[in-house]
Amino acid sequence: MNKINTPIVVVAYNRPRSLIRLLNSLKKADYPNDDIDLIISIDKGDDNTAVLGIANNFKWGFGDKKVVHQSENLGLRAHILTCGNLSVEYGSVIVLEDDLYVSPNFYKYAIDSLRFSEGKKYIGGISLYNHQLNVHTRDNFEALDDGYDNWYFQFASSWGQAWSSNQWSGFMEWYKSKPEIDKNKNIPTYVRSWSEKSWLKYNISYLIEKDLYFLYPKVSLSTNFSDAGTHVGNDSTLYQVPLEYNRINKYCFSDIQNSNSVYDAFYENKKIAKKLELPQSELCVDLFGNKKETENIFLLTSDVLDFKIISSYGKSLKPIDANIFEEIEGDELFLYDTRILQINKINKNFKRTLFYNIKHIDFKDALSFVRLELIRKAKSGLSKVLKKMKRH
Repeated sequence: MNKINTPIVVVAYNRPRSLIRLLNSLKKADYPNDDIDLIISIDKGDDNTAVLGIANNFKWGFGDKKVVHQSENLGLRAHILTCGNLSVEYGSVIVLEDDLYVSPNFYKYAIDSLRFSEGKKYIGGISLYNHQLNVHTRDNFEALDDGYDNWYFQFASSWGQAWSSNQWSGFMEWYKSKPEIDKNKNIPTYVRSWSEKSWLKYNISYLIEKDLYFLYPKVSLSTNFSDAGTHVGNDSTLYQVPLEYNRINKYCFSDIQNSNSVYDAFYENKKIAKKLELPQSELCVDLFGNKKETENIFLLTSDVLDFKIISSYGKSLKPIDANIFEEIEGDELFLYDTRILQINKINKNFKRTLFYNIKHIDFKDALSFVRLELIRKAKSGLSKVLKKMKRH
């Protein structure tokens, strides 16, 4: 388990520019020896000539290189599952899709994380990527700094990840049972809405059902270019995050029991219940306002609702959960007792709420953004009309 030559598996299809960029970042990274296998797995497509040429010609100076051209088109879901299965052969594996870029420290972090996770049954995988955006609500996000180099998230990673054979085998055993996830309300609606081509929604659902977590870094070891391709319409910088460039001698990892930075699949801090001295099973934390239904007795949310307010907090510190841990006074975050009805009239300051998430919007930029969005929606509507006309 966790051999020093844990292989790097690059997942590619039809994006030559993306593949070159990722391979160049891999070439610049630090490795403990010259026995690191690089496997470039290319899904079969109509024309893989350019991608195959790049993969075959790439010089890898840190171990053996193997180019695998799949004999049939697997699609992203089956392709990732095929690559993840290599963890059983090697003991562990690092998987990188072709539109990623890595920090020079990514390999050391992956190996150190895999070793740390050994024997810890609550860890379902390792992320190289660090989220700074709540994908459900598009709010800024940052995990609470609790003095460690890692945090825990009930959300699997697809933008740079590693699995040990045990972590992967647990997931595959669950996956092969053909679980029904569409009606599980503990799984975010946004995740359930993803295409059946997504392997990630199943890995996330597995973590939720089994109460497991991915171990995430506080500073990212990979970043995502979101290059246009089969599953992405346009290039975007939305998911770009700062990379770690300082040389790290030793990462300081927390056990989940000692961490205050433990998050559910909705990006909500699960350690808030302990801070409020409430049973975890009786508290729903909904600071981002994304949990539309709850049967919990106590509800902590940014929404103004007609329940008895037990306590309220300001929304000033960042990240948002720090306001609870530091007990910041204010009327922007509310802890309710849902058993008691009470009319609450609290006027929200829209500008303050807006600028909590956005530093500044220039007026001209705002107008340009509205114009571009109107044009985009008009084109989208026209495209749908033309498609209907073609059918008839």
